[in-house]
Amino acid sequence: MLFQETPFSQFNVWDLIESGLYFIIAGYFALLFFYFLFIRFRTSKKLYWLYFSVLFLCLGIGRVFFIVYYFYAPELYTGTNDVEVVSFLMFNYRMATFFTWIGIACAVGVLGILLFPPDTEIEKTGKSLKEWFRNKNNIKLLIRLGLITIPVIIGILALTLSDGYFIDPDFLETYNITIEPITVRIGGWEYPIGRLLLNFVFLPIFVAIIPFIFIYLAWKTFGVLRKSYALNAIGFFLYFIGRISQGVLDIAGLPHFDAILPPLLILLALLLMVIANNYEQLK
Repeated sequence: MLFQETPFSQFNVWDLIESGLYFIIAGYFALLFFYFLFIRFRTSKKLYWLYFSVLFLCLGIGRVFFIVYYFYAPELYTGTNDVEVVSFLMFNYRMATFFTWIGIACAVGVLGILLFPPDTEIEKTGKSLKEWFRNKNNIKLLIRLGLITIPVIIGILALTLSDGYFIDPDFLETYNITIEPITVRIGGWEYPIGRLLLNFVFLPIFVAIIPFIFIYLAWKTFGVLRKSYALNAIGFFLYFIGRISQGVLDIAGLPHFDAILPPLLILLALLLMVIANNYEQLK
């Protein structure tokens, strides 16, 4: 059986520290979800705050799946349940990746509202398709939906593509499985192509897009809004750097830094985002 009692044979003190920090992050995500949903969105009814609340909900759910994937699922291995453990590992990895990208879609939704806000004056739209496309609000709505669709599609692909695109090559040595990883070799470095695209292609693109759009908005505004946008830019940048550094430090073989630096960067990023979105109350 998969969930039989097993000792924590692979769990060391650094795993304990790292998992504890990520549990704190998951709990903080939950608090931010309730705060933005029941305090900011409930009182203002602005879609902006709804996106922010769902963003933290999805990131929190994704983080819980990542905690299980990295720290607890490997402890279920008894030496005879290879297929079950690998299936459970890949399920958690897929779900964690999916919810993370849904959260990124919500962040892009926030930017869509800021960059393409609907006009205050409601334009009358005719019944024909041509007249519908002449309405500026309809065009802005299509652009916002298009921006959200991209990370949603990436998340769906993470759920539906075969395990070979995402499975860790080390699983071949640890578990007796027949799944062949689909990898790409760069010099002496080999990495699953699916993870390579997610972690080192698509994620860095959003690392660039989301913070720099907030910087652009800060440059175009002034006063409290400028400071709020600037802090959001720094917060999102630190969050993505924390996410990327986790994989980089793991590949580099630096377990001590891998256990402490990425979660601390993420916690600092969340603190900055909270300050940014409550700047008018905290100044």
